[in-house]
Amino acid sequence: MKVTIGKRELDMGSKYLTELRSSNDILNDIEAMRARLAADGYLLIRGFHDRERVLSARMDFLRKLQAMGRLDPTAPLEEGRISEDNKGGMWGGSAEDLQADFPHFLDVVNHPSVMNFFDRLLDGKSMTYDFKWPRAIAHGGNTGAHYDVVYMGRGTKNVYTMWTPFGDTPLEMGTLAMCLGSQHYDKLKQTYGKMDVDRDNVATGWFSEDPVEIVDTYGGQWATTAFEAGDAIIFGMYMMHTSLNNSTNRFRISSDTRYQLALEPVDERWVGRKPIGHYAWGQKPMKSVADARKEWGV
Repeated sequence: MKVTIGKRELDMGSKYLTELRSSNDILNDIEAMRARLAADGYLLIRGFHDRERVLSARMDFLRKLQAMGRLDPTAPLEEGRISEDNKGGMWGGSAEDLQADFPHFLDVVNHPSVMNFFDRLLDGKSMTYDFKWPRAIAHGGNTGAHYDVVYMGRGTKNVYTMWTPFGDTPLEMGTLAMCLGSQHYDKLKQTYGKMDVDRDNVATGWFSEDPVEIVDTYGGQWATTAFEAGDAIIFGMYMMHTSLNNSTNRFRISSDTRYQLALEPVDERWVGRKPIGHYAWGQKPMKSVADARKEWGV
């Protein structure tokens, strides 16, 4: 099967792209889970969330898209078919901001089962950032390859992203892809990985939009999979990731949420009743990624 990431077409099962590995086989062995997270850089857990809870949240998102005029009015609401203007939705905000429109979303990502999992994984009381990042990706949309640390690296580096798809999500809808081994790209971690988008004002914050360049230059291999409602993938701040292009006429609805030990330092931009978020990024002319990479020597 061929998939597209940015302008590149990749073959599943090639040197550039393989299948993500499920960790359900070790779900009841927390030490094995920690070891796999360290070795693989991610944990893919099938059925991590209650499926019906996820599908209820999906309907909240679809109703919002409908109210925004973003859905095809001739198609059933539950299909999430994109209207002719092909505009997506980005709803990043605090839990308080999101509660009115998306109450079922918060029931998923803040659920006691999620927090209990992170308590066990991190061996202590965990917390989640108040700021959440739900989004609906339209046709042709994708995300360039990046480390999350460049957006939220002011506290502990032991922060974990949970990516949750809200609905069954085949590859052609634009699934998330991990770059296997990228948590060990020491040159990138010491250069690009020390960037702060609010301080350094680098456009997009993405390292590259070319998945082939990353593998050819730094090694590793991209990995993705089809997701079902209820699945989740968890990974650290130095796991390079991207997304496949959404090549369908339906929205890919997903969210990024963050978790860490409550006792460790936290990035102040993303917590509190009204998190400040990216307060400086884009407020003045931005440096291109190409220019920043020249300075970093990568």
